[in-house]
Amino acid sequence: MRALFRAILAAFLPAAVAAQTTRIHADRILDGRGGTLRDVTIVVEGSKIARLESGRAGRRAAANYELGTLTLLPGLIDAHVHLSWYFNRAGRLHTSNDGDTPAQSMLAAAANAYATLLGGITTTQNPGSQEDRDLRYAIDSGGVPGPRILTSLDPFIDVTGTPDQLRQQIRDRKAQGADIIKIFASKSIRESGTTSMTAEQLGALCGEANALSMRTLVHAHSAESMRLASEAGCTQIEHGVFADEAVLREMAQRGTYFDPQCGLIFRNYLENRPKYEGIGNYNEGGFAALERAIPLAQGVIRKALTIPNLKIVFGTDAVAGAHGRNVEELICRVNEAGQQPMAAVISATSLAATAMRMSDRLGAVAPGLEADLIAVDGDPSRDITALKRVRFVMKGGKVYKFQPVAKAR
Repeated sequence: MRALFRAILAAFLPAAVAAQTTRIHADRILDGRGGTLRDVTIVVEGSKIARLESGRAGRRAAANYELGTLTLLPGLIDAHVHLSWYFNRAGRLHTSNDGDTPAQSMLAAAANAYATLLGGITTTQNPGSQEDRDLRYAIDSGGVPGPRILTSLDPFIDVTGTPDQLRQQIRDRKAQGADIIKIFASKSIRESGTTSMTAEQLGALCGEANALSMRTLVHAHSAESMRLASEAGCTQIEHGVFADEAVLREMAQRGTYFDPQCGLIFRNYLENRPKYEGIGNYNEGGFAALERAIPLAQGVIRKALTIPNLKIVFGTDAVAGAHGRNVEELICRVNEAGQQPMAAVISATSLAATAMRMSDRLGAVAPGLEADLIAVDGDPSRDITALKRVRFVMKGGKVYKFQPVAKAR
């Protein structure tokens, strides 16, 4: 039996450990750090980028994927999505009491994940749902196609208790399997976005997270709540529709990352109003607030772009109706808020990876990093709308989409 076992190992182990080599040739590559490479073959071994071969040296061996005139760049990183949000069988926002089974909800989340991946997003942060843990496992195990997920599990909202109790809750969340911590320091934009957490509470939550080397994503609309979060040492502030120049400068000084939204989240709610209306604070006043928020949000981004050293990352807050449309947020930032196209690409690649403390794994086309690569029809460093035309998606060395451009006859 031992001899048979050794023979079986000898027969199958080499195939199991040998890394598959994939060669991808592109005429133009955006490296995710602001550089552009020409006529390069990327050699992928297993899940990693092994090396880059330029010009004739790279073309000595045939490419498995010839991208031709497509532009290749790192897989995009969306710092804020909600993959578990979906429209149920009645065409309404899913809620806990609408009759959908857990299996139906998980299938819907898996569909959202797949649409997000095919849209060019290979890594996401999902702040705010226990279901994200199961979806994360299903994707990591290879059973479900989707982007890499970092999740906060349940968020901290309307907290009570002493600072010591809050710190214990952070430790508990980490033990439950959270990658990050999500905190609500203000009300929703549909409720005027007023400050809802004290400096002491934020100090306890973000302080304990920092002690555990965990990052914190803080929902904050008012300038006051943003200031309190930055002063408390929180890692990243989301939204900031009512930000002023003073708090943006303070965030830049403290190194706090900023994840504002330009338009996708607001327009998605308004486009799908019948599917949301009447649920919670999705009412007439709430939708009026969303309409008012669009010019304010774009104005904040324009203001933020003028603040030296403020680190602005890409995050959509994608909910039901927006999954797979994530890049519309980047297009808004460029075409309506004035961000430079290459800066927008960087915000969704290398800068986002740095914010997530994963720059040693993600965010650039470089040897040793994960082979998370996409290709689009056009050059997004000149025309950001090219990001809507995704033709190639590879995540961790596995290709999920390839639609080559037909050659002209």
